[in-house]
Amino acid sequence: QVHVVESGGGLVQPGGSLRLSCAASGRILSIYGMGWYRQTPEKQHELVATISSGGNTNYADSVKGRFTISRDNAKNTVYLQMNNLKPEDTADYYCNADIKPDIHQATIRYWGQGTQVTVSS
Repeated sequence: QVHVVESGGGLVQPGGSLRLSCAASGRILSIYGMGWYRQTPEKQHELVATISSGGNTNYADSVKGRFTISRDNAKNTVYLQMNNLKPEDTADYYCNADIKPDIHQATIRYWGQGTQVTVSS
């Protein structure tokens, strides 16, 4: 069994900051790419940021310069530091991790349950 759990969402004023965490646990041999996606109240899905096992990152244009994705491989955790938040960042944020559970299984993309971020004054 593999579990992916996000934390760190909440209500923040425009211009504020939040840090999301996403930890993978369970039967894990290797974790490859990890990433964050979001679903807006209008049900739009958007890739926010990704990070490879080697640390290469990719960001949506809408968050470049404001959000930073990072990972701690020893903790099987990916983070999303969000600064200068805007009302349009309001969404449910989901993380994913491409995990190979053991040598007998293929790599599978696991998703967390989501954490809500609301940016409002």
